Amino acid sequence: MVELHDQTLRDAHQSILATRMRTEDMLPIAEKMDEIGFWSMEVWGGATFDVPIRFLNEDPWKRMRDLKAAMPNTKMQMLERAMNIVAYWNFPDDVVRRFVGLAKKNGVDYFRIFDALNDMRNIEVPIKAVLEEGAHAQGCISYTISPVHTIERYVDDLLKLESWGCQSVCIKDMAGMISPKFADGIIRGYKDAGGKAPIDLHSHYTSGMTGLSYWAACEAGVDILDTSMSPISGGTGGAATESVVAALQGTKYDTGYDLAKLIEIRKYFMEIWHKYRHLIRQEAMKVDPSVMVHQIPGGMLSNLVSQLEMQKASDKFYLVLDETAKVREELGFPPLVTPTSQVVGVQAVMNVLFGRYEKIPKETIDYCKGMYGKSPGPIDPKIMEKVLGPNWKDEVIDCRAADLVPKDMWDVRKAELAEKAPSIDMTDENIMTYTLFPEVGLKFLLGEAIPEFTSDELPLNKDHPMTRAFVKSFFPELPDVYIETEPPEARQVAGPAPIPTEFNVEVDGEFFEVKVEPTGGYVTSSGGAAAPAGGGPDPNAPGMQKTGMQGNLWKLTAKVGDKVKKGDVVAILEVMKMESNVESDWDGEVKELFVAEGDMLETGAVMMRIE
Repeated sequence: MVELHDQTLRDAHQSILATRMRTEDMLPIAEKMDEIGFWSMEVWGGATFDVPIRFLNEDPWKRMRDLKAAMPNTKMQMLERAMNIVAYWNFPDDVVRRFVGLAKKNGVDYFRIFDALNDMRNIEVPIKAVLEEGAHAQGCISYTISPVHTIERYVDDLLKLESWGCQSVCIKDMAGMISPKFADGIIRGYKDAGGKAPIDLHSHYTSGMTGLSYWAACEAGVDILDTSMSPISGGTGGAATESVVAALQGTKYDTGYDLAKLIEIRKYFMEIWHKYRHLIRQEAMKVDPSVMVHQIPGGMLSNLVSQLEMQKASDKFYLVLDETAKVREELGFPPLVTPTSQVVGVQAVMNVLFGRYEKIPKETIDYCKGMYGKSPGPIDPKIMEKVLGPNWKDEVIDCRAADLVPKDMWDVRKAELAEKAPSIDMTDENIMTYTLFPEVGLKFLLGEAIPEFTSDELPLNKDHPMTRAFVKSFFPELPDVYIETEPPEARQVAGPAPIPTEFNVEVDGEFFEVKVEPTGGYVTSSGGAAAPAGGGPDPNAPGMQKTGMQGNLWKLTAKVGDKVKKGDVVAILEVMKMESNVESDWDGEVKELFVAEGDMLETGAVMMRIE
């Protein structure tokens, strides 16, 4: 018998529907799903923590409690990013332990714990915390293909996770690349080496090999397979639950699940598919064997093709894919899973747009320093020098990165929250939300978050702004539907809006429209210089510091009166969940600021005047 771990309410909609499924659309079907008898259901973790507070105005803690109450007979699982928890940076040990305790208290039974680099130093503390809470720890390895990732290496890591007390272990194939040979080799190797914990195989359908690999896994002795209900499966999603159940019926691997009940559940999720249609991307639903080369998970660049075709630059798509493979090799072959998928993917995009390593996000710098952990293979010394400077060896840490995080983070964030939001209930859950995501969390806790949509507003009509990317994906011949025509002031963004070169990039299940200013100055649709709008700053005047990419203004590092030199960081944007520095174009003194922290800035928006 093989059991199934269903991921419909977490990884499925994160991979295909930008993590946007709302809790009110999960609860109506929860009772029926609870009757199936799944080994477990993944309903939390990953991006399902920050997306609700960022885009849905939903409390993720309440979602977990509601789902647990609605499915009391099924084990609830979350995906835990080792020392990153559910974010993209490290936290101290005590915060990790507190989070695990709160997650268990709010309904999490099983914790799937992984590290993007398979750095075991990052996995040990959360495993111990889960075991201390009396919960189930599933130790996880991130699967990738490279000269340094061998079957023997994976087997050794799985055995180490079991030796630490993990009640089950998992192969996490986030990009859908595992072949039947490697599935058989790792699972059989683990069992032959004396591995006794149940072993779980997680994969996506991206390469098209998943069905074959799942059968090979069954033959090799796999205990659990990951699936999702068919309407939210396939492509960059997972294997269909009903299909796997049907395929195994009558064999010694038969799940014993009621296929008729699953088909009833399928009908409900077909309705959900249609309700959330504005988030569907045609490219994300296609089998893409090229993933075996570029290894980008979850359709990270799924909508890039149509965007580049519109700009008559479709060749850049393949440049980005090729560049991703190059960057990954140069950075020591990291598995491409959050957060390393962002590090490699965004660096590749920036290399294509701005020149190789001419623009380096903070996250790439941190990666090369070892702030995410030890790279699987050595990083190219030439890249280390380019990123960290000639004395790069002095910049690299040899300790566990989390050891460098301030140990008093919890107390500091608790005091900050009490000062900034004295009216909110200071529960441990609220303090944890703020600790994990200070800016987004504070906005949510203060009641200032605005949901993109609610369930009763779905499906969105074709004129809704959020349907633009959907129409671009399926109907590129209808630009009148998806080209923005409203003036810049209607979009409530700071600064005038040039005609941009647009790239629609998917990161960790979320879609970001990346707009890059064309070379040759600030242009209008007619090709002429843009005039200042509404008496605002003239973008062509001397000393006007502009953005190079669209993003949220996270921090101003220069204020009026500051002396700056060319190349100094004067602001930090949040672009695709990563920090992007804005460097001064001049030597001089900051005389005026035209933006404020928290502003959403268009490409080419004037930020400040430097005299």
